[in-house]
Amino acid sequence: QLQLVESGGGLVQPGGSLRLSCAASGFTLADYSIGWFRQAPGKQREGVSCISSVDGGTYYVDSAKGRFTISRDNGQRTIALSMNDLKPEDTAVYYCYARRIDGTVLWGQGIQVTVSS
Repeated sequence: QLQLVESGGGLVQPGGSLRLSCAASGFTLADYSIGWFRQAPGKQREGVSCISSVDGGTYYVDSAKGRFTISRDNGQRTIALSMNDLKPEDTAVYYCYARRIDGTVLWGQGIQVTVSS
């Protein structure tokens, strides 16, 4: 069964840090570009960061630059998003995804991140 399962979310105070992880199973992670989206209440889903499977290039949404770091470990079949200096506007449900060059896309179930004092 092809599956992505997120972990590591929760409640954190402004300025704090969290590390989201996404465990892949049932497929070869190295064949996929990977990344993270998020969706805040009442807002559209937003691409946060991704890593290309072709050249390893990374992308960050402007609001995440300098604070978030995306990484992958193909051997351990994990995707991670390290988030520092978190702000209330980072509050959202975060989704990891994996996309193959043929257009196949896999999604995690989502995990809540709440930044509040």
